[in-house]
Amino acid sequence: MDVAAQKQARSEVFGTAGQLRILIVDDSRLQRRILSASLRKQGYAVTEAESGQDALALCEIDPPDLVLSDWMMPGMDGLEFCKKFRAMERDSYGYFILLTSKSEKGAVARGLDNGADDFLSKPVHPDELRARITAGERIIRMQRQLSDQNRVISKTLTELQGLYDALDNDLIEARKLQQSLVRERFRRFDTADLSLLLRPSGHVGGDLVGFFPVSKTRLGVYAIDVSGHGISSALMTARLAGYLSTSTPDQNVALRETGEGQYRMLPPAEVVARLNTLVLEEMETEHYFTMVLADVDLASGRVRMAQAGHPFPLVQRQNGRVELIGKGGLPVGLFEGAEFEQFETVLAPGDRLLLYSDGITECPRAEGGFIDDDGLMRLTDELRHLAGREFLESLVWNLSEQSGQEEFPDDISAALLEFT
Repeated sequence: MDVAAQKQARSEVFGTAGQLRILIVDDSRLQRRILSASLRKQGYAVTEAESGQDALALCEIDPPDLVLSDWMMPGMDGLEFCKKFRAMERDSYGYFILLTSKSEKGAVARGLDNGADDFLSKPVHPDELRARITAGERIIRMQRQLSDQNRVISKTLTELQGLYDALDNDLIEARKLQQSLVRERFRRFDTADLSLLLRPSGHVGGDLVGFFPVSKTRLGVYAIDVSGHGISSALMTARLAGYLSTSTPDQNVALRETGEGQYRMLPPAEVVARLNTLVLEEMETEHYFTMVLADVDLASGRVRMAQAGHPFPLVQRQNGRVELIGKGGLPVGLFEGAEFEQFETVLAPGDRLLLYSDGITECPRAEGGFIDDDGLMRLTDELRHLAGREFLESLVWNLSEQSGQEEFPDDISAALLEFT
């Protein structure tokens, strides 16, 4: 590499001056002059010191990039100076070369142990001096390039952390908003109690449970599970909550006004079919969802339901017997013109109906496998003495015990209707 190329390479690392700053430490004035003259000809910025103490003072003011220090000096020798040089705080690495007439391996090892990077034997040959300085320059250049890269990485990580914190705060607020979609977790009616559970696996999720009163004796109850997880799924649950609104019945797709502010509920299968059309025609989304929609007659206990790919509704009779009912069906939002079947059951006093997401039945067991339908039926039987929110809380606790983890891999939701 010619002198011009060397200077260009140095300027990229050592600033616009393009000079490596070298400190020569030697008690021999003649030796300093010889080394200094040789190095200045090669384009280096050279400073001299006649003792280790003077060299340390210079290093405090302006730390050099590279040090050439004689080993044998009165007072503080080169080895002690090297140790103190290494103990100094500095932003960049300083390369240290010891000048010595010592050639024993033990002496070289002691020098390396005390912080020296390289050795030059005295008398110093100009070509060897140039080669050792060039090698040190490469090390310094690589170290500073690495430091620059680390600073860029650190800055980038700091910016990413800021973005993550902002996103995390937004997700926390989004979780609060999604939880607010289920405004009431418990409602007592004249002949039934309704309890709701909504527990996303992350900040936000794709599950939704809710209800909407139709009249004094009629009630709509639904359980929904949107495909996927995260923000996009949560946004879709918010849209669906609007379609099944409690506060604005005129916008609820399940209701029809009969006059004078009175409403009736459409057959559940027809409502699910309408939602299927709305998703395919009005929502530009790759998501689909499963659901169960129930039309509950609070006076007679008759419950009409439509199931669209959602887990089978569970009925527990007053005597403790547990059964799964339903027709299965296709998810909503996959096929145009999909048809959904309707089925019904009758709840007697003491019976209860559980609508739940597959986050429960597909909850993994610690020993392998899943909770599955049989496991849920056993849990329901074991918890038959509990009611309402206590039942749902105990159900979640048992799932956590069996899975061996507090956080579940999927959203968990349920609606429990107990006919009294």
